[in-house]
Parts: sequence; C-alpha cells; structure tokens
Amino acid sequence: MRVLRRALTALLFAPAAAAAQRAMQPNDWHRLTTVSQPAMSPDGRLVAFTVTTVNERENKRHQEVWVAPAAGGDPQRYTAPGYESSNPRFSPDGKYLFFSSQRPGGSGNTWAIRMDAPGGEAAQVENYPAGSWPRDGKFAVFSAAADADTAGGPRAAREADPYARMQPTARPPFGAITKPVMPERFDGRHILSARYKANGQGFLPGARTAPQVRPQQIFTQAPGARREQLTRTAYSHRSPVVSPDGRFIAFIADADLRPDSLVQAINDSISRLPYDRVRDEAPRNDADIFVIPVAGGTPRKVATLVGTESDLTWSPDGRQLAFVHRASRTANARLMVINVAGGQPTNLTPTWRYEPGGMEWLPSGEIAMWADIGGSSGLFMVNPRTAQMREVLGGRRKMNGFSFNAAGTSVAYVSTSVAKPTELFIAGVDGRNERKLTGFNDALNREIAWSDAERLTYRSVGDVEIEGWLMKPFGYEAGKKYPLVLYIHGGPHSQYGEQWFDETQNLAAAGFMVLYTNPRGSSGYGADFTFSTRGRWFAEDYEDLMKAVDIAAARADVDSTRMGVTGGSYGGVMTAWVTVKTNRFKAAQADRMISNWWSWYGTSDAQGLTEFEFYGRPWDNPAMYDSLSPIRYVRQVQTPTFILQSEEDHRTPMTDAEQWFAALVRQGVPVEFVRYPRSTHDLSRTGEPWLLVDRLGRLRDWFGHWLKP
Repeated sequence: MRVLRRALTALLFAPAAAAAQRAMQPNDWHRLTTVSQPAMSPDGRLVAFTVTTVNERENKRHQEVWVAPAAGGDPQRYTAPGYESSNPRFSPDGKYLFFSSQRPGGSGNTWAIRMDAPGGEAAQVENYPAGSWPRDGKFAVFSAAADADTAGGPRAAREADPYARMQPTARPPFGAITKPVMPERFDGRHILSARYKANGQGFLPGARTAPQVRPQQIFTQAPGARREQLTRTAYSHRSPVVSPDGRFIAFIADADLRPDSLVQAINDSISRLPYDRVRDEAPRNDADIFVIPVAGGTPRKVATLVGTESDLTWSPDGRQLAFVHRASRTANARLMVINVAGGQPTNLTPTWRYEPGGMEWLPSGEIAMWADIGGSSGLFMVNPRTAQMREVLGGRRKMNGFSFNAAGTSVAYVSTSVAKPTELFIAGVDGRNERKLTGFNDALNREIAWSDAERLTYRSVGDVEIEGWLMKPFGYEAGKKYPLVLYIHGGPHSQYGEQWFDETQNLAAAGFMVLYTNPRGSSGYGADFTFSTRGRWFAEDYEDLMKAVDIAAARADVDSTRMGVTGGSYGGVMTAWVTVKTNRFKAAQADRMISNWWSWYGTSDAQGLTEFEFYGRPWDNPAMYDSLSPIRYVRQVQTPTFILQSEEDHRTPMTDAEQWFAALVRQGVPVEFVRYPRSTHDLSRTGEPWLLVDRLGRLRDWFGHWLKP
C-alpha cells in the first residue's frame, strides 16, 4: 500500500509533459514582439532599446523604450504605455536617456528620462544638443540650416495639406501660369514639380514661394547653452564629427566647395539631358573630406578621392580618420584610413568581396566593422596598421544595431535567425561571453514550431555561386512529397537571409516547402554581384531562380507537379515574367507588381531606378523598356494568378496591376485581384496589422487551392 501511495504521489506531482508545438496561424503574427534600436549606456551597465508590439484590437502597432541590465536580469519598460516612444540614446555622461515621442505638451519630439534619479517622469531638456561629442562630453557638433527651425519639420509639412480648398488670399505654386478662377471653390492639386508624390507620404506640397537653397552649416552647442554657428558658407557641411580631443571637426562637402545652388543647377541641367552612358557614368568626384578647427578658420581638404565618402570616424588619438569610400556607384565600398595631416589613404579591404555596413573606431585602436556576409551578417575587428581582419561574431543569423560602451569593451545588438524572432544580445568586443538579455518571444517560441531552413549553394550560369534556402513544412515527414512555393525578393537589390520572416513561416506552417534564394542582383555579395543585372533584368537572374527550382524539384520530398511562385515589388514583376516564360508553376501570386515599364515610369515615384538600371528613360531606350515589360507577352500566360496591390502605393502604382488583371481576365486565365485601402508599398512590412494578416491568410488560401490535392 505504501508503494502504491508513493507511485500515485509521484504521478500527481510530476511536471506536466510539454505540450506539443503547433503550426503558426496567420493571427499569431499579432503576438510577435520586435526588438530594435539598441543603445548601450556609456558605462556599459544598461542597454536601452525599442520594443514594438501589436494591439490587435485597435489594429495598430505600439512602441515603447525598455532598458535591460547588461549583467542580466529582467528588462524594464521606461516609457509610459499611453504614448509611442522609440529611438533611445544616452547622453555622453549617462545622466539622460533621450528618446523620440510625439506625446503632447512639448516642443518637438525629443524627450528625456533622468537616469541618475530614476522614477521621474519624462521631460524635455532645454538646449541639450544631439550630434558628435568629444571625449570629455563638453559640447556637441552638428550641422543644420542656419535659418531653419528644428520644430515642425517634414511631418508638419505633410499634415498641412497645401492642396486643400484654397482661401481667396492663397497663391498657386511658385512659377505657375494658371490660377483658380475662384480659389475658394478649387480643391484640386496644382502640380509643377516632377516629384509631387512619394510612397508613404502621398502627395507632396508644392512650393508657394521661390525655392530657397539653405546650406547646412556647422554648429557647436554645450548642454544648457544656446547653439553657436561655426560656419557661414554657400556650400553644405555634411556628417560633421569632432575629434576625441575636441580640437577639430571633420566633415564632407562638395569637392570644390561650390555653392549648393550652383551644384543643384548643374545637376538639374544634367538630369534634363538625354541619357549618355559615357557622360553620365564617367568617374566623378562629387565630395571630399575636410577638416576645420573647432575655433573656426579655413577648411583644409584631407584628400582628393574620386567617388564618394561616408561614415567618418576619428582614431582615438585624433591623428587619423577612417571612412567608407565608393569609387563609383557600381564599385565595391571599401574601408579606408587616412592621416588627418594629409597623404594617401590606406585601403584596409582592397580584395574583400563584401562591403562595410558601418564601423566604429574603438579606444583599443581597432576598428569594429559590421557587414552582410551573403545572407548572414558578422562583426569584425580590423587592425588599421596591418589591415588584418578577424570575425568576432557571426554564424547563421542576422545581427544589427551594434552599440558599444564608452570603453569599447562590450557590444549590444539585435539578433535573429530563421527560426527565432528578434531578441537583444550582448557580448565582449572579442565575441566572448555572448548572452541573450531579453526573451519577449520565448513563450511564443515554446508554443509554435517555427520552421528552420536548409541552406544551399549552387552553381548557376557562368559558374556563379548562388545562395538559397529550402524551408521544410510543419510536421515534415521523410518519405512524403510536399508542394513547393518559390519566393522572389524585391529591390532588385534586396536580399533574403538568415532571419525570421513571417511570409516564409506562414506558408511552411500551411504545409508547403518554401524555396527562397539570392539570385544575381541581390545585395550582400559585393557590388559586382549586385550590379551584374544592370541592363540585364530577367536574364541571368531568372536563370538563377530556375536553377534553384530544378535542384529542389529533383528532391524526393518535393512534388514537382505542384509548385507555385510568388514575390513582391521586383519579386512581383519577376513573378509575372516567370509566368510568361514557363508553365511549370501551377499557381502564382504577384504582389506590388509591375507589368508595363512605360506606364510604371509615368506613375511611379522612383523613376531613377530604371533610368539607371535600363540606361535611360523610356524614350532614350525604348527597346529595353518594351522588351522587359511582361504585358507584351501576356498572351503566353496560363498560370492561375492572384494579384495584391495597395491603393496608396506610389512606388508600384495600381495601374500596372489593373493592366495585368484585365489581360488575364480577358484571356480566361483564373485570376483574383485584391486592392487594399489605406496601404502603401510597405503593406507587408509596416501596413495595418489586420490587412497584413489578411494578406498572409489569402496567400495560404490561393496556394492551398491550386497546389494541394
């Protein structure tokens, strides 16, 4: 009897068996937490970051600033939940945690929390600057238009609709010939500028007075004091950074210090000329690096380099500058170092295939550099004397937002992998002692079986290596065959990678194999790879995609008779192109698509894309615009197609989707067309939660109908 009691007691008090994980459902997207924008305190004890959640009931996202102890422990929310707050950053002395918020009762959107007296309410700190600080933190250096008020800004301009019904005293746009007969009865739009709309902003206000060129000047400002203007010139000073000892300021400016108005006039006149490859692609030196004393004086050019420079960073001793140099638009970006006194720069990455994504010169003397390594990312330490580079953080994951303590001994960052959503991490700058500081998604990860992906590389046409991933479906069983969906990314210079992605997880959870690749034209593999598709869209990049499909279709666990294809933006037009080239896919979904490059050019806000990629405007190179328009070959399409487009998408406007839909309907091709209201080109990333989730569900419906028996 005693043995039986012990057995019953053990059974009653044994931990419950772990519940079986389930497949993701579209509405699970509402429960995801996104971590971003880490900022480490100068002493390295705290890491502030932005937490984004979704309020499903109210159909909106919500942002708060949280703080985690670097040594471990529970993170805490530092901003009031009733307001939107983001973009945290510490003051150089660590006494303030600044953040951005549009809460009422203040001027502008910068607020602060006292970190040396916790528990207080957020307030605005008068005359506390933002910018580049010297080591002692006594003042900041920044650039701004001398006669511009920082209050208001672009948001205020967008909210004041200049095209609303005019008052009798209102004026038409500057330079207009026509005017309203009765202004109080006119509520149309009077447009003179070529750029009169933008994705995410809608229709832009037109100038009511003559446009004014306001060069960016350098200012210095000590906390609590008013800003002091250091320069007064007709040219702009961009990206100023102050030396650690506070004596000099480095900045980027026009190579010949020409007035902004002159440079603008020259660029405007060039833009109106027909495209000329020799002229428009000749090596140019638009900007160089200059140095000026903090006390003022004449700027001194550090070096003359053909191309562009960015990401200026001072060495700890103030004797050198590190920067990113790109010799031309299609050249690989390089990490360079130069003596401030002058001379020739040293290229620290002369043969490196990849490109620096950002950097920071640490007090130790090494340069911390982060970069995309194909579909992954890494943090590297570079010795500026020997150019020796070593990877300290890497692996199959994506990392971003690297933030260092003042001593340069530890680094905080956001990390994600294919089967793990974003969380905050910290490590030593040598890569040791890495640890996770947050677990916002841990409960969701325990409940849902996120699908992992098998990484694959393959040789495509021209013996070029291509990287891709094959994600297995939820409940995968060896010996079974599964339908497959090919995903095509946008850009075209975007990329897929080693990160959690709602769209691939969504279809894998619904029982599909999901294939996604980075064909030629993708970023992350060097400029040669990225721009190899210029003037050759839908050629080798198409072959790269089909080669991946051939490899997947030959697998024993893929049903090659039940395959689909989908993509958005560039992926949307490539999806249309795939369906005019082959009937091997049994279903297609075109998202944010383009069908006719002529109509797209006249209605999009991004004409510069094809002016560069197609070597000119439609009338400069009509053959290319014609031959690469899927609508020219639409009679060849037999693939059932689902079209999704946003009503307020000014990047890939509705007219192209309408043309594709009309053509397929009249040819008897099965087609459905969904138009999302209140949505831009970014619906699938930042759109209304209800509509974003609706889209995920419809993708399942469409491919489930056509690809599952």
